[in-house]
Amino acid sequence: MARPPVGSGRTVVLLLAILLAVAACAGARGSLPVVAGTGVATPGFVFARDTFAFRNEIRARNPGGADLYANYCFVLARGLRQFLLFARFDPDAPKVSHDEYVERVRHIAAFSPWRDPLPPEARIVIPGYGSLREFSRAQEAAVKAGLGSRFWTLVHWTNWRVAFPVTRGRQESVAGEIVSELRGGRLVQLLVTNLPKVELNHTVVAYAYRAAGPGIELTVWDPNDPAEPGLITFDDRERRFWATRVYDTEPGAIRVFRMYYSPLL
Repeated sequence: MARPPVGSGRTVVLLLAILLAVAACAGARGSLPVVAGTGVATPGFVFARDTFAFRNEIRARNPGGADLYANYCFVLARGLRQFLLFARFDPDAPKVSHDEYVERVRHIAAFSPWRDPLPPEARIVIPGYGSLREFSRAQEAAVKAGLGSRFWTLVHWTNWRVAFPVTRGRQESVAGEIVSELRGGRLVQLLVTNLPKVELNHTVVAYAYRAAGPGIELTVWDPNDPAEPGLITFDDRERRFWATRVYDTEPGAIRVFRMYYSPLL
């Protein structure tokens, strides 16, 4: 019997791995959990209290703007989750200096957002303020400095997913994962895009869902819009996500991916 070519075993293993990955991406019909009742919201999260008071600016809407806080949507969405998981506000404690607030925000931002929440006694204390909204309004410069640079969030390898097609089965699986996470009491950061249309390449944070017609409606916080929640819909018949109310985006079909939920993804 002829000897197999050198490396053929490795090639077979690689091909099998690719086939398994493709099968996993295809998803299975009916993977969206049954959704009933009025819906589920992340425990302890209140939009008007637990979100940033300032916005991520859209550079295209502010041509020539100096020192524009733009392209920080990934930083802010991750930061929102980190504050909910790892910070504690103490309005009765004395306020500290700008530099001390910067250092405390840096400490909060150093925790990986996929970690379990810290117990109250182990959390980083923000003295003199009762909520993230109040703190970020009064200490905007310190919060921005503490959250840090946008560079690594912009070049993160998972961002390149927006350039590739995704099956509807996989989108259904993502919808099921979102519902499961929200049922477990966890915020879900989402990468949303309608490429090749150059309009939406962005991140939002889902914090609640409810049954809506043939699918679900996700209530999201958008870093571009501190004023009110946004809405993203998943249609179970079409197995597609829809930008129902996403800031500065026309309603239409979008692709959705989860972000920052493990060391690799």
